[in-house]
Amino acid sequence: MTSLDFFYRTIPGRIILKLLASRAVSKICGAFLDSRCSAFLIDTFVKKNAIDLSDYQTDGITTFNGFFRRKIKEGKRKFDQNTRSLCAPCDGLLSVWNIEENGGTVIPVKQTSYTTTSLLRDEKLAAEYNGGLCLVFRLCVDNYHRYCYAESGQKGKNIFIPGKLHTVRPIALENFPVFSENCREYTVIETSTFGKLVQMEVGAMLVGRIVNLKESGDVVRGTEKGFFEYGGSTIILLIKKELVNIRNDIAENSKNGTETPVKMGEVIASRI
Repeated sequence: MTSLDFFYRTIPGRIILKLLASRAVSKICGAFLDSRCSAFLIDTFVKKNAIDLSDYQTDGITTFNGFFRRKIKEGKRKFDQNTRSLCAPCDGLLSVWNIEENGGTVIPVKQTSYTTTSLLRDEKLAAEYNGGLCLVFRLCVDNYHRYCYAESGQKGKNIFIPGKLHTVRPIALENFPVFSENCREYTVIETSTFGKLVQMEVGAMLVGRIVNLKESGDVVRGTEKGFFEYGGSTIILLIKKELVNIRNDIAENSKNGTETPVKMGEVIASRI
């Protein structure tokens, strides 16, 4: 039995999980990972996750969180310039799900269903995405943890929703409506090509901070929106119905319950 099996599939494990999933524990862990005392963790983390350091800017890093939010070297994540292409706003494992026309329910394969209303805590806004698509980018610990704007447009304010901090690995997704329980932050971006997009960041176990760099105003596709600190995390895009065609392999994989690895800037869909 793995540690995650213990936490999510046994009674004693679930009791401990309540503590581990709390924001208080996350803040304590975050404070340690922000300190110079955490620097010794970096080498082991790099080796365990086979991270290619040649891709990243690592000069001057003195803490584990400093390493985790490391920047990538210029040119390593080129954003496609075709304005009719929708590109991945981050590295990660992508799944695409339909949002039901009536009720806005999202039902991932082998995972707990949730609604756009529970996700956004805004019934009126959620209703606009009925019949649309929910794109879920699951970031693993070895992924690049900075993210960019998926599209150019006028960005609204950042809306933070407090909550728990479950892991975003499949075992948790099968047992809890993680995306509608975890701490998360989202913004609405009014775009000329893809309409009104919702771009959301979801925290995960031991991720104490979602750091967005701008409050509101004009934004440009491919420019940095923010970053996560330690842990696996998730980016969600909500797109209104009949606006995009999802890339064939991504659509087929999602239908079969398989995630598709993507890189920031990679084309994942096109405007209908």
